[in-house]
This record gives sequence, C-alpha cells and structure tokens, in this order.
Amino acid sequence: MNRLSKEKSAYLKHSANQKIDWYPWSEESFEKARLEDKPVFLSSGAVWCHWCHVMAEECFYDDEIAGLLNENFISIKLDRDERPDIDRRYQLAAAAMGSGGGWPLSVFLTPGKVPFFGGTYFPPEEKLGRPGFKKVLRAVDELYRRQKDDIAEYTEKLMNALKTAPVTAGDINESLLDGAVTDMLSEFDPQNGGFGTAPKFPMPGALEFLLGRYVLSNNESAGLAVRKTLEAMALGGFHDQIGGGFHRYSTDRAWIIPHFEKMADDNAWLLRNYINAYAVFGDRLFMEVAKGTFNFIRDVLSGPDGGFYVSQDADVTPADEGGYFTWTDDDLRKALNDEEYKALSLYLMSDAGAMHHDETKRVLFVALSAEDVAVKTGKDVKEIAAMIKSGRSKLLQERNQRQTPFIDKTFYSSVNGMLISAFLLGYKVFKDEGLKEFAIKSLEKILKLRFIENRLFHTEDVKALLDDYAYLIDALISAYEVTGKASYLEQADGLMKLCMENLWDSDEGGFFDTDEHLLEMKIKGIEDIPHPSANSILIIQMLKLSFMVNNDGYLRYAEKALRLFSSKAKNIGIHSGYYFCALDACFNPVKVTLNTPASSDLTSTALSLPTPYKIIGYGEDKGYVVPCMKNVCYGPVSDPAALKALLIKRNA
Repeated sequence: MNRLSKEKSAYLKHSANQKIDWYPWSEESFEKARLEDKPVFLSSGAVWCHWCHVMAEECFYDDEIAGLLNENFISIKLDRDERPDIDRRYQLAAAAMGSGGGWPLSVFLTPGKVPFFGGTYFPPEEKLGRPGFKKVLRAVDELYRRQKDDIAEYTEKLMNALKTAPVTAGDINESLLDGAVTDMLSEFDPQNGGFGTAPKFPMPGALEFLLGRYVLSNNESAGLAVRKTLEAMALGGFHDQIGGGFHRYSTDRAWIIPHFEKMADDNAWLLRNYINAYAVFGDRLFMEVAKGTFNFIRDVLSGPDGGFYVSQDADVTPADEGGYFTWTDDDLRKALNDEEYKALSLYLMSDAGAMHHDETKRVLFVALSAEDVAVKTGKDVKEIAAMIKSGRSKLLQERNQRQTPFIDKTFYSSVNGMLISAFLLGYKVFKDEGLKEFAIKSLEKILKLRFIENRLFHTEDVKALLDDYAYLIDALISAYEVTGKASYLEQADGLMKLCMENLWDSDEGGFFDTDEHLLEMKIKGIEDIPHPSANSILIIQMLKLSFMVNNDGYLRYAEKALRLFSSKAKNIGIHSGYYFCALDACFNPVKVTLNTPASSDLTSTALSLPTPYKIIGYGEDKGYVVPCMKNVCYGPVSDPAALKALLIKRNA
C-alpha cells in the first residue's frame, strides 16, 4: 500500500495498492521534487471516469511503468472532484500546449508546479495514434535532464500565455436577450434535439434561458427547441430507461449511446429543466422523467439520513464499458415473459443502440412509440403500455442483481446545494412533501458538516470554492421560499457576504473561483461548463437578496457583474445560457410579497406558477400577496385563481 491509502478521496484510495510511490497534492511532494531535482508527473481524474480506469489498469499496474515513474519522477494523484480548482488550471495549460483536455489529465511539471508537457489518456504502448506511455516517460525524463534551459524558456512563454487578461466590461440592455436567443437557436439540432453535433451535452443553462424566453416573449422557436431537446433526451439512451436519471453525455447526435457515468450535478440541473418544462407545457413525459430522476437519486445517490453523493461510476470493470447498463437479447428473454419480450424488444431494442466493443450488447432507448408497437403486435395501446410498465420493473429488478458500479459517497457542498434546490423546486411544482422533507434534512446536514465556525468547506479539510458558495446560497434561498423561515434567509445573506469578502474582485467585479491563485491564474468564469456558471448563479442570488433583505448594494454588485461579463457572454453562444438567465432576471423580475403563511393555498400557488425569475419575500400574515412586475406593483391579491390569472396573463 502506498501513502494514498490514508487519503479521504475514494479516487485516490483506488490507487493505494499500486506500486507507484504516489503523493497526494501537497507541498511535501514538490519539496521532494526540488530536493531530488526531478520532474513531477500529475495524474488528475475522478472515480467515475472510464478512461481513468483504463489508463490505471493498462499503465499504473504495469511494473515497468511503475519503475520508470518511481525512479525518474515525483508522482501526484489528484481527484478533480475534490480539487476542481487545481484541475481546471492544468486543463487550461494542457489546452494551451495543444493537448486538448479531459480526464485522465496527464501533465508533467517542474518542481515549481509549472507544466511543460501534457496530454490525457496514454496507452502503455503506441496505439490508435497515441504515443505509448513508456516512451513518453523516457522522452520526458531525457528532456528534463538535458534541456532544462529550453524547458525554462518554454514554461515562461506558456505562463505568459495563460495570464488572465483584464476583462473588458460592456453595456447591458434587453436587446441582448433577443440576440442570445438567435445565437443559441443557430446551434440547435432540429432533427435530434440539443445543440451542435457529437458529443452532445444537454446545456441546461441554455435550456432554462430559452424556456424563460418562450414564457416571457412567446418565442415559439425557443419553446420548440426546448421541447424537442427534452423529448429527445428523455427517449434516448442518454436517459436511463430502466433506472431513471441521466448519464454524463451522449457520444452521438441522437442521444442514443451515452458516456455511462451518472453525475449528481448533471442530474440536478436536468431535474430543474424537466420540472420547469412540465410547469410550462404540462407534458406528462416531462413529469415522469423528473419523478424517475428523483427516484434514482433517492435510491442511488442519497444518504439514508440526508445528503447527496457525487456520482455513480460508468463501469464495473474498464474492460466492459457500460456493461451494467446494457442488455443482450438473451438478457431480455430471461427477464421477461413472452408477451413482455415482444413488446419491449420492439420498444427499447434497436441496432442503433449496439455497443462498439460488443454489438450483442445494446443501450436501451425508445426506438418505437407504444402506439407503433401496438400496431406491429396487433394489440391495444393500453395493453402495450401496461406491458412496458411491468417489463421495465422486471428489468430493473434483474439489473439490481448485477454487481453495481462504484458510488462515490463524498458530500460536496456544491453538489448538495444543487440537488437541494432541485428537490425544493420539485416540491413547489409537484406538491410532494417527501421532496421538501428530504431537501431540508439534507440542507441541515450539509451545513453541520461543511459550515464550521463561520467557514465554508468544499469537503472535509478543503475550503470552499466559488461553486460551493453559489449553490449553497441558492439552496438556502429556496429553503426560505418554501418554509418562510427567516433563519434560512439570514444564513443566505451571511454566506453571500462571506463569499464577497473572500472571492469578489473589488477592482473589476465578478467572483474568482478561489482565493488560492495557483500559477498566478485568477479565473472568473461565466461559461456553463457544462452546468451553469457560479458567477451567473450568484448574480441571480444577489438580485433576489436585494429584494428579500432590502439591500440595494446587492443590486449594484449584480449589475456590475452583468456589465463585466457582457462582451464575453455574447461571444460564447450556447455556453453562456445562464448568464442570459441572469440578465433576463435583472430586466424582468417578478417580486411577490407573501403576506400569507408558507402553508397557505395562496403561497402554494405563488410558488408553483411557471413564472421565470420570481423573487419571493414574506411579510405579515394578512391573507393576501402583492405581486410586482418590473417597476409596477399590483394591488393585494387574496384568491389563488386571481393570482394565477394575473401572472399567467403577464407571461402570455
């Protein structure tokens, strides 16, 4: 066992029995590199990452490779979930070196932490156009020993290229919203749904923005893009047709073959998309997908006494990619009766779902509708629907007998904040008390675990990053909205002040991702990569808090950040979706003062209505609410139907 056996990260512990003399990220490791004048090999990945496991099996258990690393390098293993700030900087460096990005990230550093060569996955010997890792290790060792002056010159140029240039602030106005819609729709795939080509990520920030534009401006094209994308994702293999929830991304344009890991953060944002779309369109499919995703998260990614885990691995073994989630024809025959097999083999099995490494294995996706299956089998569509339901249940029972992919049970503040907010949104729309109870229990748990002596932590012994503040503030405000408890609002306000104290850029505005600027890289991101950016989330929370706690300072900070990121957001298209949500929220807020208890029908109506950028505040219990839209306030409303008519009319 090496020193990683003492680490808390599940990913690092997975490497504890390798013969490599791994270090965790630490000053000790770089000091040793300085003393021994050796380059550092940094391997960054995650426990859910398929190619990380492949490289580990092929390379890190290889005696020759272990010998080369131990003799010539100081080797560091990094969990990118535990330290996304470090990983992000070396990803940017790898991209600047022309090596692309992704996981595993394999980067060689000087003892001063500066990268001078890197890549991603390396096989042990050359194959598929990738250099062999053994050859790479020998070449890098030779380079470091014989050409240090060249390395020093190269790293100086690289660091200069990576220095963050000042951001040029731009103007903000409502016309930017129409331009953003046009830009995003230009990337929409009308045949398959989603944006761009393969691989496809769902881009939840863009979907939320386009849905808001459909509601606020009646933009039919935006509404069509959202519906088409959500339907296509729901019917594809990207959506787990048996167990619920979504995989990481689709490897093809049609959402059929996924990358199989299932991430809590991805599912949190897709939940929000499907819940909001159900509230707007009333499409039963969207409700079923959302409820199936809630079930998956409760069953697989939740602690029994509250709190949310971070991920489910893609594979049981690297040799059988997606094996847990895929099915052969024989698998279906064994699990189902004859009638169910006939229905489900038509409904969910297709050659388009064949795995590249074993074409007998299929990713299940909705290949034919229930109506088409009824026509082909000559049965009533209701009978087919019943068979599909019973068959899916049997397939889930059968799959539950398989060895389960590893679940990373780490509690990260950021991930918990995302899912708490999603569960509370589900409560608002579906009126499911169980969702609220579990979310509040989880919020209390994560605050106890990660907010200690007025300091927020990302995970145990790792101080909070921007994402942790952003998503936990969002969760606290959501908890205030559904409970009316002022304590949650006070905690949100306090955490926002702490975030501004630690991470706000007092010169330009906007938030840095961390206060530890490794490689002197001060990162203020606005991109959704792929889930919504923390800066955009915090702008919306500042807009909410300015009303909720009556602090105009928050409004000024929010507007400054919006201006700061305006030019950049216009240039990155689909990746700036949530920035434009924040801009829309600035120009089109709906402020609702609830002079009613949280348990009242009037409050329930106000919370559930599909009104984008709604800000909730509680006053004294007087039996009415006061809605304000932009700068116009209406008289008190005491009837739920009247409130609904007023807010829905406003959106028409």
